[in-house]
Amino acid sequence: MGPNTPPVNCETCLASCCRLQVRLLPGDRIPGHFVDEDDHGLEVMARGDDGWCLALDRGSLRCTIHPVRPQLCRGFAVGSRECLEERASDGLDRPLRA
Repeated sequence: MGPNTPPVNCETCLASCCRLQVRLLPGDRIPGHFVDEDDHGLEVMARGDDGWCLALDRGSLRCTIHPVRPQLCRGFAVGSRECLEERASDGLDRPLRA
C-alpha cells in the first residue's frame, strides 16, 4: 500500500469479509436463525441470496452479533493479507505482494 492509501480499518471498508463462507466451529454460539448448513452438512453462517452474511446490518455494514461472532470471524485480522485480498476484490486496495 502506498503513502496515499488510507489506513485499513473497518470504518473504511465495504464489509468485504462478510461475503466469505464462514464454517462454524465447536464452541461458536450463534443465534440459530443465522446458522445454515453447507453442501457437506457442516454448519456455516447463513448468507442471503446475494452472498452477504445475514448477521450483517446492511445499513451500517456492521456485524449485528459482533460480541458472539464465530471464531473464524474473530481470527480474521483487519489489515491481514486475507483482509487486503478481499478488499482488493471489491476494488478498495491492492493486496500485498508476497
